[in-house]
Amino acid sequence: MSPEAPTSGDDAAQGAPPDTATATPPIDGVALARLYGEPLFRMPSDLYIPPDALEVFLETFEGPLDLLLYLIRRQNFNIFDIPLAQVTRQYLDYVEQIREHNLELASEYLLMAAMLIEIKSRMLLPPKPTADGAEPEDPRAELVRRLLEYEQMKLAAAQLDALPVIGRDFLRAQVTMEQSNVTVFPDVSLADLREAWADILKRAKLNQHHHISREQLSVREYMTKMLRRLQGVRYVEFQELFDTATSPTVMVVTFIAMLELSREHLLEVTQAEAFAPIYVRLAYTPLQ
Repeated sequence: MSPEAPTSGDDAAQGAPPDTATATPPIDGVALARLYGEPLFRMPSDLYIPPDALEVFLETFEGPLDLLLYLIRRQNFNIFDIPLAQVTRQYLDYVEQIREHNLELASEYLLMAAMLIEIKSRMLLPPKPTADGAEPEDPRAELVRRLLEYEQMKLAAAQLDALPVIGRDFLRAQVTMEQSNVTVFPDVSLADLREAWADILKRAKLNQHHHISREQLSVREYMTKMLRRLQGVRYVEFQELFDTATSPTVMVVTFIAMLELSREHLLEVTQAEAFAPIYVRLAYTPLQ
């Protein structure tokens, strides 16, 4: 009898049975079920399951027409030549199943079952002759018409459901923008000032007088006059600041005074929109 080779520490650890106190429980693929979070590996011998403890019933149809159309399409029956005996038997089998579980739901299907039985009985009887001698109408014609209309509506509903729906397939982007209630007037360009000044000069030439005199004009004096003119009013139109009855020299000095006040930020020149009248107002609130 040959002596056994000594085992190392790792081999001994691998050959030893696992410690049940510290072993990790197996994954759910090994366990039969989980009971209060703990894995269950074998069925209890004293387990009793009442017959009504688990009941699964799938309502896969939306109504009697849906069930009837399913039975016809599943067996590739011609919808214009329905084998009513076979379809009625399958339909009644399904109604019997749902009646055992939900009598209220079965009442809706029983109405269609009565209609199928009536059509079947009418097909067994000899057809009644018509007054004009034409071929009598097939008792299944009304049922076929309802089935075709239902199938068209069902296909249309499926196509509509395939379309993207807000809240299900995509979300509407919402952006919040902070809007200020302060009215911001556009800046007045030099071209607008030049056109307004040219218009004033054009009208001033209509009131020219051949009177030669020498005037001592002060820009500061006209700046003061303009500030007094603008006090107490919200704004004054650009053309009202100039008196066309005076000489062009006075109007030039008045225009220079306005430009100086604007440069010193004592008044503002505004315009509501393009080609709109130009207004002049004080850039500060005068003391009362």
